[in-house]
Amino acid sequence: MVNSIAQNVDETSGQAEHKAHDLAHRPRYFVSAMLAGAYIGIGEVLLLVAISPFAARGSAAVKLLEGAVFPVALTIVMFAGAQLFTSNVMVMLVGALSGRTGLRDLAAGWSLSLVGNLAGAFLFGAMVHASGVVSGGPARAMLAEMVHGKAALSGGQLFWRAVLCNMLVCLAIWMFTRARGDAAKIFVLWLPVAVFVAVGFEHCVANMALFSLAILDGSAGFGDLLRNLAFTVPGNVVGGGLLVGAVYWFAGGSRRVRGGMHSE
Repeated sequence: MVNSIAQNVDETSGQAEHKAHDLAHRPRYFVSAMLAGAYIGIGEVLLLVAISPFAARGSAAVKLLEGAVFPVALTIVMFAGAQLFTSNVMVMLVGALSGRTGLRDLAAGWSLSLVGNLAGAFLFGAMVHASGVVSGGPARAMLAEMVHGKAALSGGQLFWRAVLCNMLVCLAIWMFTRARGDAAKIFVLWLPVAVFVAVGFEHCVANMALFSLAILDGSAGFGDLLRNLAFTVPGNVVGGGLLVGAVYWFAGGSRRVRGGMHSE
């Protein structure tokens, strides 16, 4: 059994209310966002270390293998609990559209989770860099190849890949909320994330983690990361917020609550 669409809209709106309550304690919320940035970094490090030997041999299965391992990152975020910007895009917009949270909550939740994710990604990247696990051999070569490939993309390509990426990520979160049972939840998280990684779509927080490693390694600069985020953050907002959150809010036949929490 799964939630109906209308039930899932209501549950997602309830999640937005909880996040709005958490925003009353900004330092705690920020630390939770840092954890999400670090957890996404775990997926990037696993990908680099586990898949780089296959990439070095020119294996045709590299993209499929990348998609198979990276979803561990979102699985950790969802089961451990952390404030991930790309999922907050959908949750906070549904809460605002439903009237159970307000625009101030949405702006604060988005901005604080985005900055916290960046801080967590860099802190985790610094620890990984100090460990040396991606500082040599195939992993280092794959890291450089990945960031150079992203830097070569046009702004339009980055934007639309980010739109498609967070559409898939937020579909995973949406299905996670609908599903019953841990095995089902893991399964529905894994599939859409595997698709976005294998195809090569752009996730702004994953890019924070990847570029932090490259910056510390010397194969990329802060300008490369900022250029990437300038296109991927808006794209992720459109993909997750509008194409999933707003569409399902409308499809669920939801009505805006008047006088709800922080409604504006």
